[in-house]
Amino acid sequence: MEFEKLFSRYDRLMVFDTETTGLNFSQDQIIEFAAVVVEQKAGKAVIVQEYDELISLKPGTVVPPEIEQLTGISTEDIRQRGIPKERLCADIARMISGNTLLLAYNAHFDLSFLFYLLYQHADVAILKGKDKLDLLTVYKDRRPYPHKLCYAIEAYGLADQVVNSHRAVDDVIATVAVMKEMEKEKADLERYVNLFGYHPKYGLGSKAIRSVTYKPQQYDPVAPLYEL
Repeated sequence: MEFEKLFSRYDRLMVFDTETTGLNFSQDQIIEFAAVVVEQKAGKAVIVQEYDELISLKPGTVVPPEIEQLTGISTEDIRQRGIPKERLCADIARMISGNTLLLAYNAHFDLSFLFYLLYQHADVAILKGKDKLDLLTVYKDRRPYPHKLCYAIEAYGLADQVVNSHRAVDDVIATVAVMKEMEKEKADLERYVNLFGYHPKYGLGSKAIRSVTYKPQQYDPVAPLYEL
């Protein structure tokens, strides 16, 4: 069965990705949030919900030119189609209700933005007790540098199926595909729950998540991070 060990512990998985106006979670904003909810049906991991929305900007702010060039998301796009931040928070609360595992590629970054969004516009308590899995940490244990999502797509032979476009909806679908290949390669994903790696030279880059254990992780590790 696909993800048998994960589904023995969780009712569903929510794989998510964000596009943001910058790298600082306390100053920048989420401009796109995408997620898929995965459940097990007849032994298969099945996507039961897809979510993708542009998110309204704070009054007086715009999408920086370099972010628009990277993502293709303009300030005008958000003015026309962006949903309120409060609605996003409510939608996320529904998606992660119950026994749900949160997953992302470079999860520390996305979770930092998610936490601050909830802190400002809803209730961070909805994250209480939610386990987290960082697929970037897993990939760093599986392959040598470089480790961006686009390289994981290439390494697992998925370039003709998914794309790392820097749009959250594309990147989250790519992350699910990479995760499935990781599971086929070595069924140890549950060992990485609440265990995030970081390069000792660069540190975390932002505040630690209290429910997560952080361990230094070299670009070419000699053993799985959970054994160190």
